Order: sequence, then structure tokens, then C-alpha cells
Amino acid sequence: MSAIDLSVFDLFKIGPGPSSSHTIGPMLAAGDFLRVARGLPSDALARVAGVEVRLFGSLSATGRGHGTVRTVLAGLLGRAPEDCPPEFLEDLGRDPFAERHVDLGALRLPVSARNVFFDAVVHSYACPNTLIMRLLASDGGEPVLEREYASLGGGFIQTRDQPTPTRGAPVHPYATMRELRALAARTGLPLHRIVLENETAITGADEAEIYAGVDTILRVMDESVSAGLAVEGALPGPIGLQRKARHLLERAQSLCQPTHESGIGLMCAYAFAAAEENAAGHIIVTAPTCGSAGIIPAIARVMRTRLGLPEQGVRDGLLAAAAVGFLAKHNATIAGAEGGCQAEIGVAAAMAAAMVAHAAGSPVEVTENAAETALEQHLGLTCDPVGGYVQIPCIERNAMSVVKAYTAFVIASDVAPTKYKVGLDQAIETMLVTGRDMNCKYKETAEGGLAVVVARC
Repeated sequence: MSAIDLSVFDLFKIGPGPSSSHTIGPMLAAGDFLRVARGLPSDALARVAGVEVRLFGSLSATGRGHGTVRTVLAGLLGRAPEDCPPEFLEDLGRDPFAERHVDLGALRLPVSARNVFFDAVVHSYACPNTLIMRLLASDGGEPVLEREYASLGGGFIQTRDQPTPTRGAPVHPYATMRELRALAARTGLPLHRIVLENETAITGADEAEIYAGVDTILRVMDESVSAGLAVEGALPGPIGLQRKARHLLERAQSLCQPTHESGIGLMCAYAFAAAEENAAGHIIVTAPTCGSAGIIPAIARVMRTRLGLPEQGVRDGLLAAAAVGFLAKHNATIAGAEGGCQAEIGVAAAMAAAMVAHAAGSPVEVTENAAETALEQHLGLTCDPVGGYVQIPCIERNAMSVVKAYTAFVIASDVAPTKYKVGLDQAIETMLVTGRDMNCKYKETAEGGLAVVVARC
């Protein structure tokens, strides 16, 4: 099995919600298509009549509720997820059929929602979430340019038949938790140092640059919590779901003294806040996806406030969380369209449990047990967003799962590692097998579960 060569900043991406596979991935794909189109020779551009985007799988099934059209258009218009203003996306959403222009240098192509087509939900492409982008020929023949993109969840995209960009080799190669645990024992390095030194070898960045990036990720995460706690009212879309984060915060703060109830209430408020910002299409961090973007920001704020952990511990904890995310991505999936919500919320909870365990000074065995316990409690969890919006049950699920993550840390800290019978590798493999067995109507298509029952009522 090949060694993991993912970057921390592959996993934690800044961009607009509500779904990394439906918004950040498609925007990146459209941006790449724009880049390739701009490189075409003038004689090829002279034959172009228009642009066409076709969405397949859950991109087609729930792309309307997830805002896929506006993010594809934004990418074609030259915007990138990390610096695309929410106001720009909101304008595209308000008037998607207004004609805008794709700038190809020698050619300006009109584009609007009329150029984006919702194609087959069940299809023969390798990835459940596939986009086909074309520059159509003026003579009606073969497209001047055609690219097939897979949106893999977490903002990861893959282009068919395109070479993978060359990267440095990890200095501490591993592909499984068993190998990572052995690495830690052999080298004496804590998890965050293994991730940090691999990041340097893979990307060429030095430690100061990596920690600066980590600080940016943590800052944007915390800003999403603060923004969500500051507002009230209904979230976008026809459901009319009211924000709850601020009310939960006020309720927790009204208790006379710190209690278990107030601690859980604050944890839930923080998770609701970031998840509601995601549902509003605002800027969040994939952790590892948009749909699970409330869990790690919530645990990070708890670590700083309730637990009083130093900021360096939070930074190193995030690197340990990345190791867990890498393992899930490498050996299974983090995409709801492939594995159901166990692959999004479950992996996020495992990452959060590892984050707090590592920051609290736990050995690698305890950190693994915390992550495994959190993931195990999410196995089989379906992805059935009501109306195709990342609101019900997604937002409450973030809050419930940050509590599970913290509970997993408590259990792992209080139980001898030798008493554990299930390892993280086994839980990840189980998640993969369960996801393969799961009917596609429970994998982000809004064709089963709550999505159907609520609509029927």
C-alpha cells in the first residue's frame, strides 16, 4: 500500500459552504477548466460556441439545495474558494440566469445557470459525484475541450487521465494506524511531529510556514463560530429552519455555575454556530468536509476555554487530527456520496477526539482509542439531507457528534489501552465496507430516510 502523501492543507480548506463535494470541489473543478481553456490556441478558441457543465450523481440529485450552480459559475468566472466573497455567491444565487461572461482572453463566453445541466443520478462514471465540462464547437461536432472531474469530498477533485502533481516523499511513511503507531514507538516522536516533518518533506514548506497556515485555519474556524453565535433568523432555502446557536449559548451562560449541562450546552452552541454558517453558504473550513465543519471548531473553542489548554496544544492537536483524517481519506472515504454521513460526521468526530486527546498530552495509543471510539459510534450513519439542504439533520448532527467526540476522549483517557479490542484501522475498514453496502439513496441524494419522510409529512 502506498504511503500517505496528503498535505494538512489538502484536508483543511477554506471556502464557502454548504457542501465541500457540491461547492468547493465544483468551484475548484471549474477554475481548473478555466485555466485549461485559457491555454488553448487561438484557432481552437475561434471554433468555440459556448460552455456546458453536466452534473451527475448526488451533484445532480441535491445540487440545487447545495448551491452547486452558483459555485460552478463562480469558478468559471475566475473565483477561488478561499477568497470568494459570500456576497459574490449570494448575487449569483439571487439571479442565476443573468448573463455573465467567462474571460478566455481572446474570447468572452456568455454563461449562466442555463449552461449547467442536472444529469443522471445513477450513472456509469467511476466517482458518484462527477462533473463533465465542455467547450462546445460552433459546427456542432466534437467539443473543442472536454474535461471529466470527480468531486471526492472534502474539496478534493480528480481529473480523469491527468497525471498527479509530483510531490516530495514523506520522511515518515505510513499508510495505516498500525504503521503510524509503530513509527511513533520507533522514533519517539509525537503524532504532531510526524505530521509536521512529513508536511515539510511533501510540500517543501518550513515549520514556520506550516504553523502560520495552521493558525490561519484555526482563526477561520473560530471566526465561523463567532459569526454563527452573533446572528439569529432563518437559514436560506424553503425549509425555514431557524438558527439556534445564539439561543443555546444564552441558555448555557444563564446557568448559575459551570456544570456538565452548561459545558454540553456551550459545546453544542459552538458546533451549531459553525454548522449554521456553513448552511448559510458562508466561509468555513472543511474539517474534513463542509457538512461536518462545526465539530473541530467547537472542540477547539472548548479546549481553549473550558479546558484551558495552551494555543500550542491546540495547534499540535489539529496536526494530530489531520493524521486521523489522512487515514480515513487514504483507506476509505470522507465523502457522503460514497460512504454516507459516517464518512463525514463520523470522521470529523474521530479527528476531534484525537485532537483533544493529543493536546491533553495523551500517548498515541490513547489518541488512537479516542478516535476509534468516536468513529465506531457513527458507523452506518446515513446522509439524507431534507430538501437537499445541509440543514436537517446535518446541523444538529454536528452538535451531537462533538459531544460524542469529547465523550470518546474521556472514555479513552480513563480506560487502559490494553483493554481496547478494536483499532482505528478496523473501524475505518468497517466504514468503507458499510459505505459500499449502503443503498445510494442514503448517500447524499435526498432520496431516502428523513429527506423522504419529512417531505411526505
